[in-house]
Amino acid sequence: MAAPAETPDPTGDAVAPPPGGDGVVVSTAAPDAAAVDAALALVTAAERADGVPPVSEQQLLRLRGGGTARHLLAHDAGGRLVGLGVLDAGDGDEEALVAELVVAQDARRRGTGGALLRAAREAAGTRPLRLWMHGALPGARALAAREGLVRVRELLTMGTTLDDALPPLPDPDGVRLRAFVPGADEEAWLGVNRRAFATHPEQGAWTLDDVLAREREPWFDAEGLLLAEDSATGALLGSHWTKTTPTDDGGLRGEVYVVGVDPSAQGRGVGRLVTLAGLHHLRGRGVREVDLYVEGDNAPALAVYTRLGFARTGADVLVATPTAGGTR
Repeated sequence: MAAPAETPDPTGDAVAPPPGGDGVVVSTAAPDAAAVDAALALVTAAERADGVPPVSEQQLLRLRGGGTARHLLAHDAGGRLVGLGVLDAGDGDEEALVAELVVAQDARRRGTGGALLRAAREAAGTRPLRLWMHGALPGARALAAREGLVRVRELLTMGTTLDDALPPLPDPDGVRLRAFVPGADEEAWLGVNRRAFATHPEQGAWTLDDVLAREREPWFDAEGLLLAEDSATGALLGSHWTKTTPTDDGGLRGEVYVVGVDPSAQGRGVGRLVTLAGLHHLRGRGVREVDLYVEGDNAPALAVYTRLGFARTGADVLVATPTAGGTR
């Protein structure tokens, strides 16, 4: 297949498609419906093969909904999609470009990943490029090392089982629990989320559209979004948003999706209350295994989760071009 002409991306930049190994060609374009279906199939196959999602949930939602991220499409000589890249300004730095790359299992070690990364670096131009390595798989680490990318951030995955009895729910003075009410609680939840994650590159930047997109997902369960509020004023103090996904054996796997406490409520026992309330909820739904993500340098959170029986199971690593420096 001949290399396509240089294709402008939706932001006005342009990327010359570099060839990869075995005739792979990378182009930039807003994918049509067929390309989106092929990309989603590629992501699903990669997750099954590697045991970790190859792209973030945010980018997956954008891919499904035709959001603002740019896409790199790698096709082999027969026109089959063998690689995908999503590029997005983010990570708390509008001057940086953040990339997530997926390569089909049978197209690995053939130059496909390198071609995608070269295209991403071309798209970044003079801006820093940051690359998420989900699961920090050996192939991704080797590619990052060859390209001189440096580690700047680590997002740990932790897991536990709910076989043993959970501690009882604490009863902080002046705090009550209730479930989230769709259509009524979004703005209050977003306010706490923004304050709780004011320095977090992704979570603190959520918008109402981000919340509503998740409410439309099949896994959303309003009863599993536990809110802690002040008994006297009704002000929202914190929350635990749980998530469940089906397992191959017909069961459910749980996730501590988002736990946030308003800084003004720190020291009132809200964090432990909502965390345990969410775990009790998941156990009540028959969940046996629970996962979570936590920043690798968040010592207080790591201590809390360790005391609750969570142990490290993996990590997503963010690497960057040296011009990005060692900061987030």
